[in-house]
Amino acid sequence: MRRHDLGRTGIEVPALAMGAASLGSIYHPVSQDEADATVATALECDLNYFDVAPYYGLTTAETALGKALKGFARQSYTLATKIGRYGDQDWDFSADATKRSIEASLGRLGTDHIDVIQCHDIEYGDLAQLRNEALPTLRKLKEEGVVRFIGVTGYRLDVVEKIAVEEQVDTVMAYCTYTLQDRRLAPVAERLAAAGIGVLNASPLGMGLLTTRGAPSWHPGNERVFELVAAAARLCTLAGTDISELAMRFALTTGHEHGIATTVVGTANAHNVRENARWADSEPDATLLKQVEAILAPVMDAGWDVLPGNGGKAGG
Repeated sequence: MRRHDLGRTGIEVPALAMGAASLGSIYHPVSQDEADATVATALECDLNYFDVAPYYGLTTAETALGKALKGFARQSYTLATKIGRYGDQDWDFSADATKRSIEASLGRLGTDHIDVIQCHDIEYGDLAQLRNEALPTLRKLKEEGVVRFIGVTGYRLDVVEKIAVEEQVDTVMAYCTYTLQDRRLAPVAERLAAAGIGVLNASPLGMGLLTTRGAPSWHPGNERVFELVAAAARLCTLAGTDISELAMRFALTTGHEHGIATTVVGTANAHNVRENARWADSEPDATLLKQVEAILAPVMDAGWDVLPGNGGKAGG
């Protein structure tokens, strides 16, 4: 597994990082045995960066991950969680909520420190409160050694880049914006990386968009995007492969050239972890990639903030 520096943090991350949201049974029930097997397989495959949040499964993902990591040496993995988002439409970047959230996360995760603490989906919260309360609180906790590095996450690239640069945070994680169909993160990541900020790309399958099943019913995307991605998926099937594999190979092997340190992929299945790890070390089929790009050209870089869809963004 290729590894890259996470900005100026000194943390070396695998090209593929483990998203732990699925461990919280947010898509289907996941037993602790399944969570344990998924985490153990990830570590076996050298995927030792775990990303989670209190919001995922309303704390159950953190709890499952903490139990699954029990028995593994703390220095053998990097642990990232979040503050600020606690429900579908519940954001709180106050100092008190931030301190309470971190204390609770430490307990659920079974650790005395968090490597990367991230302010979650910041564009939907109170940005003044984020600047004036959450970030100063996190900096104090950093001085105390409770957290090592501070980051922000979100979908709105203009917002996350502005806050990251002005507040000099350590990391940025963006969702669904470096995929086969939407690559707007690339120039932003290049600028952030040049500023020494570690960039994480999350959801390279576009929250289920780039799969043979297609976008789930709650997906906020646009019908034209759905239509063309479905056509691209059919082409991949005819070529004897799966659009998910092509999408994963694309994101995992090309992101670093744009300053992306790692791509965060969630699963609660040990077999999927092994498949994802295998895909991380092999380039996509160049001919098929060009054919798929031609199909997607009319909707390239068209996220749901660009083309209104049938859903609505988080918090909307």
